[in-house]
Amino acid sequence: MEARFQGGPVTEEQKKKLEQKLWDIANELRGRMDADEFRDYILGFIFYKYLSERLHIYVDQELLKSEGLAFASLDETDPVHQGILGAVQENCIDSLGYYLRPSELFSEVARRGADPGSFILADLSDTLNNIQKSTMGNESEEDFVNLFEDLDLNSSKLGRSNEARNTLISKVLAHLEAIDFELTNSNSDVLGDAYEYLIGKFASGAGKKAGEFYTPQQVSTVLAKIVTTGKARLRSVYDPTCGSASLLLRVARELGYKRSNKSVGEFIGQELNRTTYNLARMNMILHGVHYLDFDIQQEDTLEHPQHMGQTFEAIVANPPFSAKWSANKIFESDDRFAEYGRLAPASKADFAFVQHMLHHLDEDGTMAVILPHGVLFRGGAEGAIREFLIRRNWLDAVIGLPENIFYGTAIPTCVLVLKKCKETEDVLFVDASTCFQRGKNQNWLGEEDVNRIVEAYRTRAEEERFTHRALLAELEENDFNLNIPRYVDTFVPEPPVDLEEVTLRVEQINLDIRDVDEELRGFCAELGLEAPL
Repeated sequence: MEARFQGGPVTEEQKKKLEQKLWDIANELRGRMDADEFRDYILGFIFYKYLSERLHIYVDQELLKSEGLAFASLDETDPVHQGILGAVQENCIDSLGYYLRPSELFSEVARRGADPGSFILADLSDTLNNIQKSTMGNESEEDFVNLFEDLDLNSSKLGRSNEARNTLISKVLAHLEAIDFELTNSNSDVLGDAYEYLIGKFASGAGKKAGEFYTPQQVSTVLAKIVTTGKARLRSVYDPTCGSASLLLRVARELGYKRSNKSVGEFIGQELNRTTYNLARMNMILHGVHYLDFDIQQEDTLEHPQHMGQTFEAIVANPPFSAKWSANKIFESDDRFAEYGRLAPASKADFAFVQHMLHHLDEDGTMAVILPHGVLFRGGAEGAIREFLIRRNWLDAVIGLPENIFYGTAIPTCVLVLKKCKETEDVLFVDASTCFQRGKNQNWLGEEDVNRIVEAYRTRAEEERFTHRALLAELEENDFNLNIPRYVDTFVPEPPVDLEEVTLRVEQINLDIRDVDEELRGFCAELGLEAPL
């Protein structure tokens, strides 16, 4: 049965049905592949379908409607139609950044794949390559280069023979073709939501690898709400370890980004892992972020930063916890680290990421970064860097998160919020360790948990056993140790014991026992038995 949603906004029930259908398709494709392997195929095919339908709609509604022509019906061998297609291609490259021929549309390839005896793998491979080639020499080239390189259609993991691989891919394309992603409905972001759902599902099954590409949606929302506090628009947002771009996209959603309103001027990111870098670019395009509005680069952020000389109004990040880096002495003169006088240790790059981000933060900007709890109290170089941040009054808030809310790790985590131009002289501590919903294998933040954390940050109100504002003197007294229990006392005293009441209860219990014993002896006497008491 086709999953088609007509009319207004898609309901939660419809969304869930769609998500389940996509997951079922993914499982059919998976076979014996690991989650992080079949992820790339199913997400890549969904992205191809999106590019195809987006272009098809644009051409039919914006370019050919007045001519009474349909893009899919144009004959690529007809000289007249060739002239029309040339003009269409030029417009598509300018507006969308890429081009597909009518024969390369997803619907057409899926149709050919459904014909008995039809072999489509070569055509499909050429089509994916041609999408990239269509961008060469244009502003969108960098955003599309090698975008489909992880879709190896000749992989034995898809089947032992070409025929087996062709059958499987054809089946998957047919399933996807039956789904309407409602791209013509401006009120719906069905495809974006479904894509995020699938990425999250893959993360839940990917173990330790999950943290490389995904931050749980509710945690992303906390960071997005923090960095957008008091703002209806951002000039720029940056994530130096962007993974699948989930944090960047959460900021976009928080401000209701569309190409037309430019509520976020530009999205900037960097990612080390090549496959994840490709996923991030797909994710940005699929969520409607125009190719001119984002710049995501692939490289090691600390060792080879790609955006030096740029600053950003908002920065969000979930760097790899306690990752290793070179800590080469050459970095002592690097503008990102020089003023601190210390480098983060080679075995723990957490503060190196913080220093890097602060270097790129606008004077009026806000950054929020997820880090392991160890950054709050570890000594040595980390202690020195922490003291420097506090004395410069750059540290705005420390938020302790619940345990076991990230994929692949159960270690305690926190959010550090930093600003270069703070309005207050204190540091807000929030103990959100109890703000969660318990799951079978993993805990998660509910909507009320997210709202409570964000509201605590925005109001900075003191609440017993939840929040506390600490001035410099208090931080100095604690030797700049930021361990949250030093500032937020969560101890709940036992209620006082009323000894008189306890005594009376004991006496009453003794009387009750005596009455029961007496009754028991009576029963034994009636039965001619010796009483046990």
